[in-house]
Amino acid sequence: MFGLGVQELIILFFIFLPLILIISALVDILKSEFTGNNKIVWVLVVMFLPLLGSILYFVIGCNQKTT
Repeated sequence: MFGLGVQELIILFFIFLPLILIISALVDILKSEFTGNNKIVWVLVVMFLPLLGSILYFVIGCNQKTT
């Protein structure tokens, strides 16, 4: 009755999960303190390269935060 079909799994993995990743990256960027123009650069990277930019932020950008 509540099982997920193929169509629901496709929607979940290709639409909702990347959207959650992008939104969480933007929220984390905007809440955090960075030195110089790093905040602006990361927002632009995530906005212009949404999925790749979000992944890069969580791999590289989180280490650049000051607090």
